[in-house]
Amino acid sequence: MIINILASGSSGNAYLISDGQTQLLLDAGISLKYIQRGIDFGLSQIGGCLITHEHIDHAKAGESLMRRGVDIYTSAGTANAMGWSGHRLHAIHDRQDFKISTFAITAFTIEHDAAEALGFVIYSKATGDKLLYFTDTHYLRYRFNGLTHILGECNYCPKILAANVQSGAVSPIVAKRTAKNHMSIDTFCEMLEAYDISHLRQIYLLHLSENNSDALAFKERIQRISGVEAYVC
Repeated sequence: MIINILASGSSGNAYLISDGQTQLLLDAGISLKYIQRGIDFGLSQIGGCLITHEHIDHAKAGESLMRRGVDIYTSAGTANAMGWSGHRLHAIHDRQDFKISTFAITAFTIEHDAAEALGFVIYSKATGDKLLYFTDTHYLRYRFNGLTHILGECNYCPKILAANVQSGAVSPIVAKRTAKNHMSIDTFCEMLEAYDISHLRQIYLLHLSENNSDALAFKERIQRISGVEAYVC
């Protein structure tokens, strides 16, 4: 699986994956111009775009992509919130299986303050790789095994967040929303310990908080638990 990080964080999220035969965009939270630059202007080679939810840092370029001929796969709740329609739009739901060329994909519900947010498990029939993609959720209700790659949110450290609240750098309201809508390093590690990760080869830590995380500490902790290379995006 080839993974290209186009953007990650609260300013925008977009990721490109490829199994050598099919390319997919995961979220489109940056402008079409920057997506095109990130994929070497190969928009016609994109098999589709999976969008997790309607917040602008994940869905910004969705309509522009459809106008340029790229199919969008997202929930009906997300589509309605964005006002999207048309033959390029494919509404999917929790636990739905669907295919995009060589990729077999399962959607699943995530926990976020959005209309109908989803995560995705993506299996390549070409390579046998199995990728878990999730972001903007404080936990995953389902257990996934046999994964070779994880692209997952690791947004904040509870101790750093608490210290920032105590110092006044973060308001209690913002801290409460963060804990309710984003995954902590502790929860990410608990997830790894609960999964069968015997086939895991790479972990990408996404959407780190600028003020409430420690990238180096996160990377070292994840590598120690998983035994595989971790990348901070």
